[in-house]
Amino acid sequence: MPRMDILDTTTPGGLAAATDRARRLAETGRRRVLGIAGPPGAGKSTLAERLAGALDGRAVLVPMDGFHLASAELDRLGRADRKGAPDTFDAPGYAALLRRLRDPDPVHPVYAPAFDRALEEPVAGALAVAPDVPLVITEGNYLLLDQGPWAQVRGLLDEVWFLDLDPAVRVRRLVERHVRYGKPPAYARAWVERSDEANARLVERGRGRADAVVRLPS
Repeated sequence: MPRMDILDTTTPGGLAAATDRARRLAETGRRRVLGIAGPPGAGKSTLAERLAGALDGRAVLVPMDGFHLASAELDRLGRADRKGAPDTFDAPGYAALLRRLRDPDPVHPVYAPAFDRALEEPVAGALAVAPDVPLVITEGNYLLLDQGPWAQVRGLLDEVWFLDLDPAVRVRRLVERHVRYGKPPAYARAWVERSDEANARLVERGRGRADAVVRLPS
């Protein structure tokens, strides 16, 4: 098994070391794509936003969540009660976007979708990636999944970091997030235990395919 690097952001200077590693990716002379993977509630978007912000315009964040299927389509497919599972995303569409991002048009930006948590819906064309941005940071649950159409994603990423957070902290944050976006507390906890944690167990299987594990403070 290849050596797994540890990026420990719980120690002084740990976040700066992770930022320096991302900066080196941005300085290789061609477009690179860094993936931030991990289970629901691990802090993927928070870390990705911090990295992008610290790189002073040399990085742009394109989350995987923009490829959620719309609620109407989930209803049609009978998958609304499993929203967030691997088959509730457009995985081939996400892979196609990664290919475009890896080989950017020298003139025109690439427009990517985002996910609006307040609406619980994807929003097309919400993110512009200019041709001269050297690093794209993408984050999501299934970047390391080796099943079905997700299996092609890992090969489209130059590096992938897997986030490691105390599961009890992660579950608490997930429940709080669902409540913040309008779910009653009891419903939120039941959803996390039934849906989010089933997805978390699936995500965990991909840990060994990452280049580095990022330890996060509780």
